[in-house]
Amino acid sequence: MSASRTNSLRRALSAVRGGFVVVGLFSLFINLAALIVPLYMMQIYDRVLAARSRETLIALTVLAVVLLVIVMFVEIARSRLLVRLGAELDEMLGALLFGTAVEDRAAGQEAAASQPLRDLETMRTFMTGAGILALFDAPWTPIYLAIIYFLHPWLGVVATVGGITILCLALASEFAVRNPLREAGSSMRWSNELVDIFARSSNSIRVMGMLGRLEALWESHRRDGVAWQALASDRLGVLQAIAKSVRLTLQVAILGVGALLVMDGATTAGIMIAASIIMGRALAPVEAAMGQWRGFVNARAAYRRLKAALENTGQANDRMALPAPQGRLELDNVGMRLAPVAPPVLSGLTFAIEPGETLGILGPSGAGKSSLARLLVGISAPTLGSVRLDGAEVSGWPSEELGPYLGYLPQEIELLGGTVAQNISRFGNVDAPAVVEAAKLAGAHDMILRLPQGYETMIEDAGRNIAGGQRQRLGLARAFFGNPRLVVLDEPNANLDSEGETALRRAVAILKSRRRTIIIITHKPLVLGTADKLLVLSEGRIKHFGTTKSVIAAMTGRPDEKPILAPVVSGPAWRGAPLSGNGDAKARFNT
Repeated sequence: MSASRTNSLRRALSAVRGGFVVVGLFSLFINLAALIVPLYMMQIYDRVLAARSRETLIALTVLAVVLLVIVMFVEIARSRLLVRLGAELDEMLGALLFGTAVEDRAAGQEAAASQPLRDLETMRTFMTGAGILALFDAPWTPIYLAIIYFLHPWLGVVATVGGITILCLALASEFAVRNPLREAGSSMRWSNELVDIFARSSNSIRVMGMLGRLEALWESHRRDGVAWQALASDRLGVLQAIAKSVRLTLQVAILGVGALLVMDGATTAGIMIAASIIMGRALAPVEAAMGQWRGFVNARAAYRRLKAALENTGQANDRMALPAPQGRLELDNVGMRLAPVAPPVLSGLTFAIEPGETLGILGPSGAGKSSLARLLVGISAPTLGSVRLDGAEVSGWPSEELGPYLGYLPQEIELLGGTVAQNISRFGNVDAPAVVEAAKLAGAHDMILRLPQGYETMIEDAGRNIAGGQRQRLGLARAFFGNPRLVVLDEPNANLDSEGETALRRAVAILKSRRRTIIIITHKPLVLGTADKLLVLSEGRIKHFGTTKSVIAAMTGRPDEKPILAPVVSGPAWRGAPLSGNGDAKARFNT
């Protein structure tokens, strides 16, 4: 996958950049309008009161009110624009991050799947709150100070000293809360991830009495997070109180200095009042930034995590769509490690399967069968070598493009919240005839009809209201849906009774008659009678590979011995597809 998803993050931020330019222009008008009140006060004290002109007072008041109403609407527009920019960013990145979360979990990463989406929410909340407004207003602080210098240098000195003091307090806030907030975020995220991890093993935890000990482990991380947050809040609270006291002291100081200047005839009362108001406006963004510092730190950390998450997950470039695969599968010197320093789980796998062939994969637990299945359907990429379907690298084929041609049944069957029909149709458009066809092929149609609402029966999260054998059949129906070209079944008969195994063998025979490539991984090779080839894995390596007859002969040590086979339980042809296998291939062999 050749292009980094970081490009998508950069493109999304570039797409909203124009909106932020408009927000900057609105901020320009709003901050210029902030001079309305001090200018009004200057005119009142220095002109209206001195001249006792009611007409001037009325004119100035009406003008000031009109301008302030306009400012109100501009501020509303700025706020609404920020909300929509946040929503636009969420729309552009939300689906991408959802896919990243699913892909990370499929790749075996144990981080909380929802963390990238929570980080996006953190960024969006900051973008629509007071924190980002403080950032837009902060550049005006030196401009306001320059205006105060223009009114009188000594007033500018007082305001500058105050501005530098509060700026130093803001910088101190960064250093004071950076580490506590980082530690708090880490502890809280880990405690939340522990909940996800423990929930996946809830039955074992409850049965074996581990709940209390695991609760203590979770509580320790949670307590650490709360303690670090409290420390950050305490430090920030102290600095904010100091900043507020400094700001009020500066108000007193600038009024006191202004009064001295007025008494000396160096300035006017209007200028004194205006300087006090402008200084308050100049220092407001810095003080607001201190109040929003935690949000700024959290948003910055969320952005860094998003960037890292998207850098670690590839994204395919726009590429020419490939034709529908026919089902030729080739592995060339494939090796796989679960971690860079871990021992290989697969090593040196080289074999090929032609379209329409059925391959049975055998081996003891830990031989690497499920890891191989994940490679064959593109969930994982090989550490070494290549896995190609019709010549194209499977792991590099966009899943949305390749998925309709794949059927996959994992060991752990995961049904999703929705109806039975939605699960079988892979949550696409529910084509009723195709759903029923897949269900019949899996031998699940009659079972589904016995459910409370048939195909409209709602499945609870993870299929908790569906028995194991029913989940297995629904998983098979989902794998068969859409007439896929390559079907990979990992332990498909693990929870099936004899009737279900009969239906499975019949389904394999039908798919073979349609020249679909089928791979069946199993500990119980009762369904492998129609297999054209067998692959026996041992410690991640090929121990035997070849035709079913030759591999069984090699395993038994008697080349002339034919395998013991039992016929497929046949029945009337369904939709024109034979149910008894093809030619000499029998339904199963006994080991």
